[in-house]
Amino acid sequence: MIPGPRHLYLALAYYASWGLFMGFGLILSVCSLPLLPWRDRAGLHKKMRAIQRWLFRVWIAWFHASGVLRLVWKNFNEPLAPGTVYISTHPSLIDAPLLLGRLPDSICVVKPAIMRNPALGAAAIVAGFVTGSNDVDMIRAVSDKVRAGSSLLIFPEGTRTEPGTALNPFKPGFALIASRASAPVRLIITRASAGFVTRGRPWWKLPDVLPATMEFSLDRAWPHDPEKSAATLSAEIETHVRAILRGNSNNQWPDSKRPDSKRPPDNSK
Repeated sequence: MIPGPRHLYLALAYYASWGLFMGFGLILSVCSLPLLPWRDRAGLHKKMRAIQRWLFRVWIAWFHASGVLRLVWKNFNEPLAPGTVYISTHPSLIDAPLLLGRLPDSICVVKPAIMRNPALGAAAIVAGFVTGSNDVDMIRAVSDKVRAGSSLLIFPEGTRTEPGTALNPFKPGFALIASRASAPVRLIITRASAGFVTRGRPWWKLPDVLPATMEFSLDRAWPHDPEKSAATLSAEIETHVRAILRGNSNNQWPDSKRPDSKRPPDNSK
């Protein structure tokens, strides 16, 4: 079957989205290289994160204008407190930059491969992002940053959700960070259309559904409780998330198997 004009347009818009991301990312990383000798300065971290947040918002605006990805933001109009550990489910490769574009000034725990990526690495280092390559050092470093007032975005599953499952088992690192920093934890439930850069699916492979949909729902908060252990907090939140996702075995947006479904509200702006 020959693809129609609409499908061809969406395919081109999808690949253009990645061109924008990689192009801006490469330019920003090249510009960050001369700043690496000052990588430990907190003021520089904050300025770089502000630039990244603006670029991620440009990417969000592109998705809104092109129509290739419908973004649904629930409860994000309420004030978002700094110094918070924001955790999210992780169905797609791009949920991190989209969330970083909407959250207050936030650091992010990234894989070591990101720091070696020519399009992302230098800017991530200058932004003060932290790798999870050494759990003890990572928890200590991030806790200090959160205690100083930065927020944190972290994915308790550690990697994208395994296809065919609702949720990977949580790792308690986020709870240890919150405990050491005396910080609250705020949950975000992220859902995405089937095959939208999910685990094991390369970015260059077109999603199963275009236009795709991603929904970010700001859920409840857990205030810091010095009497509650990190293990208990992690288990409590994981149980809460599994209850929310019950009946949605792939953590997918409902239109995943119905490409002609009704268009959801787009709250990208």
